[in-house]
Amino acid sequence: MAVHVKPSKLTHFSVPSTVNPLKHNTSENPDFPWFPLKQKHGSLFTHSNSAKLAKNWTEYQGINNWEGLLDPLDDTLRSEILRYGQFVEAAYRSFDFDPNSPTYATCKFPKGSLLTRSCIGETGYKPTRNLRATCGIRLPGWIDRGPSWVSTQSSWIGYVAVCHDKEEIARLGRRDVVIAFRGTATCLEWLENIRATLTSLPDDVAANVGSKGSGGPMVESGFLSLYTSGTSACPSLQNMVRQEVGRVLEMYGDEPLSLTITGHSLGAALATLAAHDINTSFGNAPMVTVISFGGPRVGNQSFRHQLEKKGSKILRIVNSDDVITKVPGFVIDNNDAANKQALKVAGLPRWVQKRAEDMQLVYAEVGQELRLSSKECPQLNKGGVASCHELSTYLQLVNGFVGSNCPFRATARRVLGKHYRQKLTSL
Repeated sequence: MAVHVKPSKLTHFSVPSTVNPLKHNTSENPDFPWFPLKQKHGSLFTHSNSAKLAKNWTEYQGINNWEGLLDPLDDTLRSEILRYGQFVEAAYRSFDFDPNSPTYATCKFPKGSLLTRSCIGETGYKPTRNLRATCGIRLPGWIDRGPSWVSTQSSWIGYVAVCHDKEEIARLGRRDVVIAFRGTATCLEWLENIRATLTSLPDDVAANVGSKGSGGPMVESGFLSLYTSGTSACPSLQNMVRQEVGRVLEMYGDEPLSLTITGHSLGAALATLAAHDINTSFGNAPMVTVISFGGPRVGNQSFRHQLEKKGSKILRIVNSDDVITKVPGFVIDNNDAANKQALKVAGLPRWVQKRAEDMQLVYAEVGQELRLSSKECPQLNKGGVASCHELSTYLQLVNGFVGSNCPFRATARRVLGKHYRQKLTSL
């Protein structure tokens, strides 16, 4: 169905054939024009109908679960997804990945200049808090004899930023607060990722809802550890998020406000946990929305119900060819679960289903899904397994996606052009 084309420029009808994911701003890569917010030529940050966004911002934040906006993909929603994806890109660019650096696993830039120095352009937002995640795995003493990067327990994971620009607040229709998380980067984060069994939420996170064990809300052990673990020198990510959200609500709680939590890969999982935690901890929380890219599964069916009950709105951007979105564990058959019969894992023998239940590996997908596919994109269908999970791939897919009937803009232009030529010849 897809037609291979080689556009030389990113337009409303195509995606770039080659993109350096570390060169997203126009001055460095003219083939991928992420214009700054206030540049007069417009951008993916501003090309959407501003009046439409300001008037209907709750719709684009998921108040009605994005009904009628995903297929075909609404252009204003597309622009908003791409905009939040750039906040995640800033988290990646700001992280010091060099294990030989004395500042390894920290933010390379001062908090105040984080967004501008990460080259994503002027956003209208001001970073207000750096966030760190701590691994809760107890390491053997001999690990200290190895390289320091192996045992790095706490690392910079993202930031909180508040929209302060008056023009941007007017465009958005409210003051928006972004919490952005990067994906996995350190050895200990990888170790936490593979702790795939489900564990009960602590009472302070679960709000004493449901019973302990498989009947109550449960989430992946490693993700919960990274969210709730802390040390004497570094408070937990949970405490940092709660403190900053509390401060923001105290300052801006009397005006239209939204909390948008966004992340890629591990960051997508942490974004989901943070959304649940905020809505559970703050009775006066504004609308909380998650925009996640390439996220793994996070919790069980009870956890999903709690997210829905508390009002968390989650939009998962999923690449069908990305294996990370298919792990950990198994997904329950929602229809069987709705009948409250014995849980059944779709397509698996009963003995395997029983084993998955016993091992606490039965997960449930959360929120709404925007499903894309690298194989259906003319510029990405020859990429490898690793490239299917990259944030840059997700941003390209979102930018080019039209709808399920004609997946990508480049394909749509070729198909419509062929139809138009056939119509002319028939006259």
